[in-house]
Amino acid sequence: MPNISRILISSTFILFLQLIAFAQVDPNNIEIVRDKWGVPHIYGKTDKETAYGLAWANSEDNFKTIQEIFLPAINKLASHNGKEGATFDYIIQALRCRETAEKQFKFLSKEVVAVIEGYVEGINAYAESHPEEVLIKGTFPMSIMDYLAGYNMVIHFFSDSGEILRDLIGNKIEYADSLFEENVSDKTIGSNAFMIRKQKTEDNKTYLNVNTHQPLDGPFSWYEAHVVSDEGWNMLGSLFPGSPFPLIGTNEHLGWTHTYNYPDLIDVYQLEMHPKKKNMYKFDGEWMPLETSKAKLKVKVFLGMKITVKKDLYWSVHGPVIKNKSGYFAFHSNALENISSIDQWYQMGKSTNLEEFKTALKMCGLPRFNVAYADRQDNIFYLSGGRIPIREGDFDWEGILPGNTSEALTHAYHGMEDLPQLLNPPKGYLFNTNNSPFNATHPDDNLDENDYDPTLGFREEENNRSVRFMELIDQYPTLNYEEFQRIKYDQQYPDSLMCPFQLNEVFDIDANAYPHLKDLITIIQGWDRKANIENTAAAQWSILFKKLVVRTKEEGLYHAKSLPEELIIEEIEATQKFLLKNFKRIDITLEDHQIHSRGDVEKPISGLLDMIAATNSAPLKKGRVKAVAGESYIMLVRYSEDDVEIETVLPFGESSDPDSPHFTDQMDMYLNHERKEMTLDKTKVYEQAVKVYHPKL
Repeated sequence: MPNISRILISSTFILFLQLIAFAQVDPNNIEIVRDKWGVPHIYGKTDKETAYGLAWANSEDNFKTIQEIFLPAINKLASHNGKEGATFDYIIQALRCRETAEKQFKFLSKEVVAVIEGYVEGINAYAESHPEEVLIKGTFPMSIMDYLAGYNMVIHFFSDSGEILRDLIGNKIEYADSLFEENVSDKTIGSNAFMIRKQKTEDNKTYLNVNTHQPLDGPFSWYEAHVVSDEGWNMLGSLFPGSPFPLIGTNEHLGWTHTYNYPDLIDVYQLEMHPKKKNMYKFDGEWMPLETSKAKLKVKVFLGMKITVKKDLYWSVHGPVIKNKSGYFAFHSNALENISSIDQWYQMGKSTNLEEFKTALKMCGLPRFNVAYADRQDNIFYLSGGRIPIREGDFDWEGILPGNTSEALTHAYHGMEDLPQLLNPPKGYLFNTNNSPFNATHPDDNLDENDYDPTLGFREEENNRSVRFMELIDQYPTLNYEEFQRIKYDQQYPDSLMCPFQLNEVFDIDANAYPHLKDLITIIQGWDRKANIENTAAAQWSILFKKLVVRTKEEGLYHAKSLPEELIIEEIEATQKFLLKNFKRIDITLEDHQIHSRGDVEKPISGLLDMIAATNSAPLKKGRVKAVAGESYIMLVRYSEDDVEIETVLPFGESSDPDSPHFTDQMDMYLNHERKEMTLDKTKVYEQAVKVYHPKL
């Protein structure tokens, strides 16, 4: 009975907080200023009001995507888009995202709670004002817990939970096998960050390259916004649809970006199950029952009809449990007990100097990410961060752990002081391209991996981007802004290509030994490693490389130090057949093969996988491919004592509405490696305004 009382009191308190959250923002205190590119500059008296305005503006441009992110929180995505949505509805129940949000809510600062309240209120106001855009009737108003449950699900995907669930459900993790079979160099898309101090720039300014490589469209594509309040908020940057503020960008004092890193975030356990009693597992010498429940999924099938599907859910002291052909496996992720990243990102954006920024970082709420920072005081800083468990005991922490002993459980996380970080290295620059945190600057200034706890589990090595950056930066004792841009937009591989399997052997084949393939082999071997659209070898190389990836995985040679020549020749032959079938010739250029498209706009695009200015493409039709990821939001910042100079560009435009003038209006800039000038100055924003308005019901 006491337990029930506590639950009722807690639930009542949470309901009270949610009820008082609404009807407190006066939209007349908010102005949304749209510039000629449709970027919203949102001004409010308070941070809460500004968040309301951001929710309204983001909904005007991308309401469908915002809804699809949060529908799983109320078990409704499958009702909207069927089987695909059922996966997310299942995940949010299997990982107990709502329970995590309810437990962790009390640890959030009152300031960020106010921002969340304002954002949720703004979404609800937009839904009320535009009922025709609501995907599923009855899903609004959204509650704060709906929002935070959806947010927690997103954080799980940044914490490797989705990958682990996929592998466990697919029976790809078996007892005693290594959890991390693939080297991180397999990760073929990522992000770049470059920070250059004044000592290395010819105009005596500090440079920051914000250059994430994300999907170009969808829930993890970037939306640009500028949030300003009388409470000291003035930040321009980008966010994912549904975020209550920018996650990367710059304010009047400092800026930062993130790149993906690969520490060991998750521990996987195999449970020892009772030989006779169902759902009983051994733990510290005793048999304990699994907590059991059912996920109820309402799935849209056809003609609007829905069926209810039930799926068993299990939970142990370790966390969620998945049953597969190999047994019962549990795993523990930091996202099972943490939503503080939303608070940390907010505090980072409100920081006015390095000390305040570091105070925010010390929360260690972000599930992962490298942090790349620069400011007007000429500080540059790099941290390979993450919420990484403190692991003790003689266990193979990168493998499957025994689930029958509490000695393999973790109870705390590493503090910021334990993590790799560099401030103002002597040679004046820092960088990360998803490569090792122990190669972040000049070799003389790098950290020593041996100084760090090996159970942090950093799995990054080097990649083509890091090797190429080192080649380029070494050419410039100092550099000007044009040279900085030249590095940022570089689309050339290093001479020796990096790949999980050995592929440089392609360039050593004797073309004369294969007369029927000689012309194609000659084209490939004469490649200058560049990927401009006029290049007559980049497309051929890209087609061959993708075929080799598939083939080496099929043959178990994905990490081979050498490939059989006959295998390479077979794939060159397949490449030639592909070219002749689709293009009737083998000497096509990259612009014949690779396009950037949205709606009815199609244009050639340069770049290939794992170049500094990367383009990741997927099959389209008739031998062509479409850019789907890579260069996404780009922000170049120059800091000086007197100013913050900002240039940005998006792959398409601000809006996902095909009828909007901002659906494709940044495409040409993006393709031409150009950017638009942006400002944090209120006077300039209003001078350049195309539209100024209040959110209105």
